[in-house]
Amino acid sequence: MRAVPIDAVLLVSFGGPEKPDDVVPFLENVTRGRGIPRERLAEVGQHYFLFGGRSPINDQCRALKAAMEEDLRDRGPDLPVYWGNRNWDPYLSDTLARMRSAGVRRAACLFTSAYASYSGCRQYRENLADALTDIGEGAPELVRLPHYFNRPGFVAPFVDGTADALRSLPAGSRIVFVTHSVPEAMNAASGPEGGRYVAEHRDVATTVATEVAGRTGREVGWDLVYCSRSGPPSQPWLEPDVNDHLAALADRGVPGVAVVPIGFVSDHMEVLYDLDTEARATAGRLGLAFTRVATPGVDPRFVRMVGDLVREQVAADKDDERGGGIELTGSLGPTWGNCPAGCCRNLRGDRPAACDAG
Repeated sequence: MRAVPIDAVLLVSFGGPEKPDDVVPFLENVTRGRGIPRERLAEVGQHYFLFGGRSPINDQCRALKAAMEEDLRDRGPDLPVYWGNRNWDPYLSDTLARMRSAGVRRAACLFTSAYASYSGCRQYRENLADALTDIGEGAPELVRLPHYFNRPGFVAPFVDGTADALRSLPAGSRIVFVTHSVPEAMNAASGPEGGRYVAEHRDVATTVATEVAGRTGREVGWDLVYCSRSGPPSQPWLEPDVNDHLAALADRGVPGVAVVPIGFVSDHMEVLYDLDTEARATAGRLGLAFTRVATPGVDPRFVRMVGDLVREQVAADKDDERGGGIELTGSLGPTWGNCPAGCCRNLRGDRPAACDAG
C-alpha cells in the first residue's frame, strides 16, 4: 500500500535566544531535569552575552527555510516549509499545531544535524514524539529524511573552503576538523551498530582531506578534534579538545591551522564562540596562523541537496527507483531515513520517538 503523499517539509532545529532576557530561560530549556541553578546558567550564558544575548542560529534557520522554499518552487515539489525548534520559539509543538490546522497529513523532516547520535537525531525524535502527543488527534505523520554527512552538497563547501584556507597559510600547516564533543558512551551507542558518530565524522574528514590534496597537489596532515564539552569531569567525553590540540600542534612546530567545523551545518554559537573566539585566541597566544573555514549555511549546493532529499522521498513513496542515482562521498554508503529500533539509544532510559521504522 502506498504511503500518504508528502505534503510539507519540517525543518527541525535546536533553537537559540534572540535577546539577553532569553538567555537563561533558553538554557533552562536545554538543561531541564539536570538540576542546574539559575546562577550557574547565567555564568554559562556569558558567551551569548558577548554577542548581545542573541544566537545566530534562528536567523540561519530563517535563511535556510527561505532557500529551501525557493528550491522546491523552482525544482519541485512545490511544498510548504515549516520550522520548529527543540528549545526555543518556534517550538515544535506550536509548529506541528499550525501544520495540523493547515491540513498537513505527512511531512518530511530535515534535522539541522548531519550525523547519527542521540543528541543529533534520537533526542530530536523524542521531542517530536512529545510534540505529537501534545497536539493529539489529527497530527501529521512525520518521516525523517536521511542523514546527509556523505552527500556532495554538504561536503563540497568544506572542500572548497579548506583548499582556499590552505593557500593563505604557511607551508606545513595542518587541517583541524572540529565537531561537537559528546560522551564516549553516546558515541558507542550511536547508529544501529554503535560508534557511528565518530565513524561518520572521520569519513567526511578523510573525503575532504583527500579531495583537497588532489586539488592542491600536496598531502596535508589532519586531525579530528572536539569542542563544546559540557559534562562533568568524571564523565569521559570525546577528546582532544580543540584548544588542547592547538597547543600540542604548536609544541610540535606546526606553523598554522585550517580549522574546519565539519560537525556543523551553519555558523551558530558553537562556531562563533568556541572556534572564532576561544580557539582563535588560543592560536594567537601560541603564535599559530589560524583560518576558520565556513560551514555550508545556504550554499546553493547544500540547499539543492536538501531539496534532493525531499525529491527522493517523494519518489520512494511512489515506488520509483531510489538509491541507484544518488551520489555519495566516502566509504560508508547510503544512510537511512526513519530509524531502526535501538538506533542511537537513550542511555538514560527508553522514551517514545517519532520517525521510527519500528
